[in-house]
Amino acid sequence: MIKGNGRCLCGAVTFTAQNINNNVTACHCGMCRRWGGPLLAVSCGTEIAFEGQENITVYNSSDWAERGFCKKCGSHLFYRLKEINEYEISAGLFDNQAIFNFDLQVFIDRKPAFYSFANKTKEMTEAEVFEKYAPE
Repeated sequence: MIKGNGRCLCGAVTFTAQNINNNVTACHCGMCRRWGGPLLAVSCGTEIAFEGQENITVYNSSDWAERGFCKKCGSHLFYRLKEINEYEISAGLFDNQAIFNFDLQVFIDRKPAFYSFANKTKEMTEAEVFEKYAPE
């Protein structure tokens, strides 16, 4: 179990995650790209405590997920799977990023041609992501 701390750009929102998965995932879906992506995020499970919650705005982006951001500076804070209350936290918000390993790209079939990551990672298509994560 890896514990980690972080904050938004302005510091109005801070967090402590008790159980960080040190693998970073890139999401190439249209929503993440429109949100400023691709989203580079770390799975933090359900044990996360936020300070400055009054500064968090949540956008209900689908039936099964929501996105949180700091309403003061606009930092993208999290993507949360509603049904299981699992948080994916933007990797760049963590104080210690040296522990991270980039290992997965999702919605790889939605990635536009104008960028590419040099890292070799596992990849999942849109259909594979929905099969694994979307509620029936």
